Amino acid sequence: WLPRSLCGRGHALCAALRMAFVALYVLLLSGETFDAFVCDQVSACIPVLRLARTRKKVLFYCHFPDQLLTKRESFLKRLYRLPLDWLEEYTTGMADCIVVNSKFTASVFKDTFKSLSHINPDVLYPSLNISSFEEIVPADIADLIPKKKKFLFLSINRYERKKNLALALEALHELRGRLDSHEWDEVHLVMAGGYDKRVLENVEHYEELRRLAAKLDVNDHVTFLRSFSDEQKISLFSNSVCVLYTPSNEHFGIVPLEAMYMRCPVIAVNSGGPLESISHNVTGFLCDPLPAQFADAMEKIVRDPLLKDTMGAAGRVRVMEKFSSEAFSEQLYQYICRLIE
Repeated sequence: WLPRSLCGRGHALCAALRMAFVALYVLLLSGETFDAFVCDQVSACIPVLRLARTRKKVLFYCHFPDQLLTKRESFLKRLYRLPLDWLEEYTTGMADCIVVNSKFTASVFKDTFKSLSHINPDVLYPSLNISSFEEIVPADIADLIPKKKKFLFLSINRYERKKNLALALEALHELRGRLDSHEWDEVHLVMAGGYDKRVLENVEHYEELRRLAAKLDVNDHVTFLRSFSDEQKISLFSNSVCVLYTPSNEHFGIVPLEAMYMRCPVIAVNSGGPLESISHNVTGFLCDPLPAQFADAMEKIVRDPLLKDTMGAAGRVRVMEKFSSEAFSEQLYQYICRLIE
């Protein structure tokens, strides 16, 4: 019953209060007994959990410091965030075990939480919900893609400027200059992105990308798709020769895992989570965020169509070994056992 926000504001404060309330309920009213507590993302509940009569250990899973996920454009916003930032750092340090979702996040954790520099968080990679991929019936996407397109490239990300989606269009333009007219006629790019018409940036950036495609004269080789369904996503993965993943310094990034599980190679920026999820030259290519480098990798896919099969197969194996629910559960179980020894 506690609100998620107050008239659209104060999301972080409300999240902290909601988590503290849930922790109190668990301790006082649930009637359950526990060996340990696992707290995800919001650390405000940790001091409440430590109030239990029989002290139980707490594992905290940090996906990324919350204080880095918000803008501070006004004095009031900076003032509002001061106590919340302190609370996040202080309560995070109260956990008995801290795990993060990537080595990249581990480095950001140490740089952000200065008072916790003595803590070296372990890495617990997120898992992919593989069963959902197996249960979904692919949609017919024939109306989305022009006919006779042999090389379908796919970009999946929200329509936000920080995702650097323009890189995919610029790389496509660069690729055009490397192919003959017949090869170019067989190339198409689908820009599939999360889109909410209530979010101004989504609306603005969508139009910016459409204008850029026209400026680069590649708009006939690009399909823009907004707020696609899971069924469409599965079909897009299945029909694509490669996924272009353009953000820099992603905390982890689930799209490369989805692509690799669907046996689709990934071309990604060589920073952040993709450095750990993608095996360079094995399940995809890691590049500087430059159109020429992305185009180099795209050209390799066009010149050697067998790369789709070999890299795709290697990607499926990598996901099953390192990022499956079983791998996640086993690693989490080991951390819990270590806590309660």
